[in-house]
Amino acid sequence: MNYIGIDLGTSAVKLLLMQGDGKILKAVSREYPISFPKPGWSQQDPRDWYQETMAGLKELLEGSDRSQVAGISFGGQMHGLVALDARDQVIRPAILWNDGRTAKESDYLNQVVGQETLAKHTANISFPGFTAPKVLWMKENEPENFAKICKVMLPKDYLAYCLSGVHCTDVSDASGTLFFDVEHRRWSKEMCGICGIREEWLPRVFESYEPVGHLKPEAAAELGLPEKTVVAAGAGDNAAAAVGTGTVGDGACNISLGTSGTVFISAKSFGADKHHALHAFGHADGTYHLMGCMLSAASCNKWWMDEIIGTKDYAKEQGQATKLGENHVFFLPYLMGERSPHNDPNARGTFIGLTMDTTRADMTQAVLEGVAFALRDSLEVAKSLGIQIERTKICGGGAKSPLWRKILANVLNIKVDVLENEEGPGLGGAMLAAVACGEYGSVAEAARKIVRVAETIEPEKGLSALYEKRYQQFREIYPVCKPLFEKLGC
Repeated sequence: MNYIGIDLGTSAVKLLLMQGDGKILKAVSREYPISFPKPGWSQQDPRDWYQETMAGLKELLEGSDRSQVAGISFGGQMHGLVALDARDQVIRPAILWNDGRTAKESDYLNQVVGQETLAKHTANISFPGFTAPKVLWMKENEPENFAKICKVMLPKDYLAYCLSGVHCTDVSDASGTLFFDVEHRRWSKEMCGICGIREEWLPRVFESYEPVGHLKPEAAAELGLPEKTVVAAGAGDNAAAAVGTGTVGDGACNISLGTSGTVFISAKSFGADKHHALHAFGHADGTYHLMGCMLSAASCNKWWMDEIIGTKDYAKEQGQATKLGENHVFFLPYLMGERSPHNDPNARGTFIGLTMDTTRADMTQAVLEGVAFALRDSLEVAKSLGIQIERTKICGGGAKSPLWRKILANVLNIKVDVLENEEGPGLGGAMLAAVACGEYGSVAEAARKIVRVAETIEPEKGLSALYEKRYQQFREIYPVCKPLFEKLGC
């Protein structure tokens, strides 16, 4: 049988058709707009997601035997607020994960309610990108819209609802709402009370590999698929990417270089970072994970290439960067503020160390290195918890860059495994659908049989030593700039 994985990203939905043995038969992508109505704001119309997903599914299925499609599942951008009314209509544009408008609400949760109270009920503290502060923002700033809310959904779960008619979510995505008791894998009544929402506004929680229902008759008819096609819960994009890279089992690591950047560490048992620099979430395989998330990763490179120097030839531009470990320019990659480990919506992208002999190549290299240094910040937190990471998988658009992979291996001083299929959340979604349909007995079995490493990038002793010195310099820059970011308020 065949399975469909739907990766609902920030700029596009990516869909793939996977054979039961893991072979990818076809992949398509459909873009949709994103709006920034005010500085630091980021939102989308959920109806655009569904429209482009349906168009993408039709394109994906062209020329295939549609009767062989057994299941559909998802990976998707996390934390976004999709508010539905009593008729399940979208009330307002979805407020996205990288939206920074909720600094006031997040500060209220952390400072007035208190970080320890939040951690007790959810295993996490508040970040401006999380869902709960978005709901509080609506309550304060759009009371007429807040009064209409009957369901609070997450982005991929809105797609699942449109396809199946079931209000659902999964443990990994629910973990990033700040309404979820991660340790016990259930909604937190206490957090609902603190935020003034009704628990019935929240969808039913499933494990990522569980079926939530089947295609609605009208959706099945439009797509030409059997009505018995299973719709599985799916996972947040990072957990789905972890499945797609085989990052399951205790102590496995995956780094994602997508629009955002993450360090994802799977764990068989529940555990939380007492300093709250890393998120403690449920994993799509039924266990748990720790995750550090930076808000701008590959998007920093895209911004630099597209908007600043005006090129689409990324490989040619990166080919000019040859001073590995010796660059005198540093870049803070905080174009949308920052989450892990700083939790600072006021942080901003910054070049420092420019001189009259600074070249375009130096600045290109600094952007790549700045992202790598920021990812290491999260890895250092994991090390402080006694977690030793010796190697990592890598996925996301940035993972296609040989230069960036080399920089990462040496900045982090660990082995970096490059996979045969770098489909990340889309492949993870298809694998979860296969487990939901009984093709595999568990997520771990699916990962073991499907995911294959194509190449391993080894750190180089001399280069790692140079980058060690550069990283120690990098980590001194943000604390000095932090008061200035607050003062400027830009």
